[in-house]
Amino acid sequence: MKTLETDIEIGADGSVKLLSPLPAWLKPGRAHVLMTVESVEEEEKPKRSKLTATPEMIARRMTALEEIRKLNPYRHITNPVEWQREMREGRPLPGRD
Repeated sequence: MKTLETDIEIGADGSVKLLSPLPAWLKPGRAHVLMTVESVEEEEKPKRSKLTATPEMIARRMTALEEIRKLNPYRHITNPVEWQREMREGRPLPGRD
């Protein structure tokens, strides 16, 4: 049994990442690991402010959406199903014509 001491980073999904390179004696494959966790004080990260849309921002967005509606960018589409098939350019879906 050999000892490896390193810092790790624990991801939000529960994954573990070693923060140092693996030693040469550690061969690829499975290994049994015993982990001792010590409290590590992290640097103070600046808090992110919550983004909120102001009434002016909402009004600008509504105006932009209204302009897009007036332009009617999909006016040339007479058959939406056929248009989607042409856009997809993929393989035919099983059971669908």
